[in-house]
Amino acid sequence: MPSNVKVLLVDDNPMVLEMLRQALGQFAIVSTMTDGADALVKAVEDKPDLIVADYAMETMDGKQLLQKIKGRRATANIPVVLMASKADIGEKLKVLQDTVEDFIEKPFFLKDAVTRIKKVVDKIALEKMAREAPGESVLRGSLSQMNAMDLLQSLDMGHKTCTLTLRNAKDKCKLFFSDGQINHAVYGELKGDTAVYKVLTWTSGTFEIDFSASSNEQTVTLSTQGLLMEGVRLIDESNRDAEENVLEA
Repeated sequence: MPSNVKVLLVDDNPMVLEMLRQALGQFAIVSTMTDGADALVKAVEDKPDLIVADYAMETMDGKQLLQKIKGRRATANIPVVLMASKADIGEKLKVLQDTVEDFIEKPFFLKDAVTRIKKVVDKIALEKMAREAPGESVLRGSLSQMNAMDLLQSLDMGHKTCTLTLRNAKDKCKLFFSDGQINHAVYGELKGDTAVYKVLTWTSGTFEIDFSASSNEQTVTLSTQGLLMEGVRLIDESNRDAEENVLEA
């Protein structure tokens, strides 16, 4: 389900532009430009929530676009993701790493690029939801819009301190964050890493984020990203075992 996050996609390669537009359009509102100068005008007239731009473009490249975006008060806070070659990222763009949200190395597999951009979109979507509920310390939503794994990644990227409560039918899990890292988790009688792994596949139910609540208890042993990576590994392992059992039957 697409979010209300507006993404401005800029690339002078029509094939890459169309592939990304279709893929990103599944979870964001996407507009496209083939020229950096036109993209700058578009950003000023209709401010996007995120700009994803290619570095190697004629007329105005991605680096120049970034500098002009950040140099204007009205657009300075727009997050930017730059797509560039490994050499350009390591040599020409290294000085910009503090001003960009992420770098996407080209050439890329479409699935990998979209996954990285979606992490940024999810973080922005969560921040927009919080802004649209002024004065509220508790944010509520549906896991059909932002699933458990997306929420964990967004809170990690946003360095949030809060309590995240996930509910799916009669099941409930509480995860406590400090600066984006899960330090404590409870799912029934389970605590720590095991409790986190239980909810990573949840895509239905509800979530509640309380930005005024946290916990000093430490039951989790891995970083948030470490938990996500290990959780995905366990899910893949479980799926392989299930497939093998079906084949044996």
